[in-house]
Amino acid sequence: MRRVAIVVVIAIAALAAFAVAQPPADKNNVSVSVLGLFHPQEVEISPANGELLECKDGAGADLFFVDGALDLRRQSTKILLRSADVTKSADSVFCDNGQGAPTNLLVTIAGKISRRYRGELEIRADARELLVLVRMNLETAVASVVAAESPPGAPQEMLKAQAVAARSFFVAGKGRHHNFDFCDTTHCQFLRQPPQSGSPAASAAAATQGMVLAYKDSPFAAMYSASCGGHTHSLQDLGIAVKDYPYYAVTCDYCLRHPEKWVAQLSEADASRLHATESSRLQLARKLGWQTVQSNSYSWQREQGSVLIAGVGKGHGIGLCQRGAADMARHGASFQEILAHYYPNTTVKELR
Repeated sequence: MRRVAIVVVIAIAALAAFAVAQPPADKNNVSVSVLGLFHPQEVEISPANGELLECKDGAGADLFFVDGALDLRRQSTKILLRSADVTKSADSVFCDNGQGAPTNLLVTIAGKISRRYRGELEIRADARELLVLVRMNLETAVASVVAAESPPGAPQEMLKAQAVAARSFFVAGKGRHHNFDFCDTTHCQFLRQPPQSGSPAASAAAATQGMVLAYKDSPFAAMYSASCGGHTHSLQDLGIAVKDYPYYAVTCDYCLRHPEKWVAQLSEADASRLHATESSRLQLARKLGWQTVQSNSYSWQREQGSVLIAGVGKGHGIGLCQRGAADMARHGASFQEILAHYYPNTTVKELR
């Protein structure tokens, strides 16, 4: 492990100054759990792009100025911090630029992944794994989602539509997790590292900054999928309760002409569990794999003791279709026109 320079400051009279309090929630920031798919037991954190990285333990007693790499390992519900100079235990660890503001940092899970983030870092331990949370600016999160979610080579107007949908999800979709706002998987929104300034994804987020989708003047958590198969679904179609926006089934010309087809063979027992609901599809996917029943648009027939499922599309098929939106943009549609097509009876409004 690389050497980490650490200055430990312990001063009882100054504990209040170093005490770590959770920053108040606000509309300009989101808390995202990252790399959870790897169920990390140990992570390494280090500064990126030459920026400062300062870490505090959860008690606020020790202050670490990190200029190399700091190793954190789960020990039951505690975190063991290790370097060439220091070994100590903490309940949690908080890191920022030393002035309570975001910084560029690198999070590494040895032998698996290393990813750069911009934000304020919190690491906790539970009974199973380390929870790595990045509190990032809303617009940083939006640009990161656009870069990760959008089809390769998508036109700029499609990227702008994606940015508005992603921002709407962040603004109105909190509450999907108990201890943080969102995860970085498709359960919430796929998110990697922030794109470079001036990149198509970053430009799309900047061009639509503060814009969200609203239904009856209230923002809603806009859903979208990779490919709808030719038509999108309403929530009622898939047995999902309506909380804010009901969604409407609309035709997608591009996917009608160029459907993404898939086939799966299921046992009769597994097929009997598949109903015309998103929840039953997800339950089967958790058992058999996410590439088994890839969408909610399919037909099936029995064949020699099994069931053959033939479908089109990828994902739940609710809201914006990314393939269809890209085609609309290629044919001159603006991002507002794309959003109006896939989210009927909505408006684009600016956050205040």
